[in-house]
Amino acid sequence: MASPAAVRTVLVGAGVSALSLALLQALLAQRLERAQIVQLGPEVAFNLRLGELALDRLPPAALARLSGLPLRVGASPPLSRDRRLARQARQLQQELCRQIKPCPPVLPAEAERPGVWVELLSPLEPVWLFTPLDTARGLRPDPLLLGLALLAGSISSSLLYLWWQVQRPLQQLEQALAQVGSADPATAAALPSSGSGAVRRLTARFKAMVQRLAANERERSTMLAGIAHDLKSPLTRLRLRLAGHPEQQRAEADLDALERITGQFLLFAGGGDAEPAVELPLDQWLAELSAAIDPEQLQLDLEPLQACVQPTALGRAVGNLIDNALSHGRPPLRLVLRRDEPDGFRIEVWDQGDGISAEAWPQALQPFLRLDRARGGSGHCGLGLAIAARVAASHGGQLQCRRSADGFAVVLRGRSVASGHSCVAPGAG
Repeated sequence: MASPAAVRTVLVGAGVSALSLALLQALLAQRLERAQIVQLGPEVAFNLRLGELALDRLPPAALARLSGLPLRVGASPPLSRDRRLARQARQLQQELCRQIKPCPPVLPAEAERPGVWVELLSPLEPVWLFTPLDTARGLRPDPLLLGLALLAGSISSSLLYLWWQVQRPLQQLEQALAQVGSADPATAAALPSSGSGAVRRLTARFKAMVQRLAANERERSTMLAGIAHDLKSPLTRLRLRLAGHPEQQRAEADLDALERITGQFLLFAGGGDAEPAVELPLDQWLAELSAAIDPEQLQLDLEPLQACVQPTALGRAVGNLIDNALSHGRPPLRLVLRRDEPDGFRIEVWDQGDGISAEAWPQALQPFLRLDRARGGSGHCGLGLAIAARVAASHGGQLQCRRSADGFAVVLRGRSVASGHSCVAPGAG
């Protein structure tokens, strides 16, 4: 049984073939009609000259009987309202005007046969010459025109098939591919299986790939969360056992580093996509977030700005940036908030250190990858910038670096969370 798409394609092709045949047939009929008028012009002009010469010696009735010319005497012959005859009469008059002066009147005739009335110059009363015309409407389709119409229908149906069954499904697949890694895997995997057999097989393999990627991401997140969670209990017991020990202070520092690493693991594995978005004043929120830091170490330059964000995830990202700047940069730090777009914002964390080179920046964003020259220190596992980059992407932006005479800055660009999240007022719920 033929598919609906194939039936639609065949119907469209047949319709285009019929329309093409009708248009070509109409154009051919017009050209034939014009050729007939051009061919008929000299013959009618000759009959007019012959009749006008004979009318000087013979009455119209005798001339009609002797010459066989269909003549009619009278000022108003019966006229037809056929538009096609009227058009042919005008065309014949134009041809006669090129050959006869003065130009004779030509009128559509009301008679048994389609034709026109052409007036002769008569010395006594108006005399009209009836000229029959071929107005056959039902011309048989020309084989060449029929072939051209079928070719046009075939090309149109082929192009339509390519659009319906190949181009449109490939565009949908391209859009789904662009969302892989940045959208919900269920959204990318919900791509409809349509199009030709090859496109459907490609779509099926794409869905399988998305499912494998989602499964790998879930396994990795589960593994990281499990490791970090399982380490919390032994670390707590170690703290209790070290109480009062002579090396307690040094051991506490190592335990703090371990707890920091496990905390980063949990943050990276936990994501934050399910967090509800909240509309809040970003400048006041950032001021509260950094209130615990010594003002001599961190200066605030915050532009008043209202935005709809995921505050917990964004707070983790900004906290990581500030902590990295305190650990690896040189104070004083500067926290800057600026409006970036009509609904966007830009959070910059500046320090006076050397920072990360532009060549090493893509590496620095990779999880679990540490750059010793720029990100050394205890308690770091290479997840701070990776978490910030993930949060920036979830807010429709990205993490960038900037270098100027003022120092080095890590810039978090974002915008108000898209319509997929319901934005609630601060404190609601």
